[in-house]
Amino acid sequence: MAGSNIVTESDWFRRFHPMDDAPSRLVCFPHAGGSASYFLDWSAALSPFADVLAVQYPGRQNRFGEPVIESIGALADRIHEALLPWADRPLTFFGHSMGSAVCFEVARRFDRDGTAGPVHLFVSGGRAPSRFRDSAVHRLPDDELIDEMARLGGTDARVLADPELRALVLPAVRGDYTAVETYRCEPGTVVSQPITALTGDADPRASLEEVRDWAGHTTAAFDLRVFPGGHFYLAEQRAAVQEVLIAQLRA
Repeated sequence: MAGSNIVTESDWFRRFHPMDDAPSRLVCFPHAGGSASYFLDWSAALSPFADVLAVQYPGRQNRFGEPVIESIGALADRIHEALLPWADRPLTFFGHSMGSAVCFEVARRFDRDGTAGPVHLFVSGGRAPSRFRDSAVHRLPDDELIDEMARLGGTDARVLADPELRALVLPAVRGDYTAVETYRCEPGTVVSQPITALTGDADPRASLEEVRDWAGHTTAAFDLRVFPGGHFYLAEQRAAVQEVLIAQLRA
């Protein structure tokens, strides 16, 4: 329903392999500039264990006609509202990079309202919410912003090489970076769910120390899993990361 003032729950989530009878749901939150389709293969691998919902942020793919939301808090508000009809069974959150902050904030809103929300948070490739870096990638000229995307990986090289495709994705990328770089969270802010933090051992966007500080943002258990690789270690370590998720979903 791109361009419409009415947004339905299906606009916010893509269910590539619907599992209506699954005992739980896995909600996947993409990285900055990412879309629900990043989790297409993940859905195929994980759908035997859960009904997989991939979040579709406004301003991309089927929501291309909608403005990008340039605030983590405002984005979390909208996703929380859209998730309520899907919370009829246990939810597990998985968020990568920007998605880690978004899923944390959505979990906070479930806690605030005292409603049944996620039972576990998996935060990947993201600094703890209280760890702030003074950066302004969202203000870079287009060419430099493209260079930053290429350095981090995670974006199809064919998209970056095609001027017309670049022009289509840049507004979402810039808006997402604006949301990430203006996000602030106090050190004592916590959720009630266990948190498992996952990261690459050579991630330039999140040091091990910055990722380890997620431990201070939960009143429940905390676990840290470190994999070989950089910011998009997921590309090489997908099977290993999925095994971590499957273990939780089976439990």
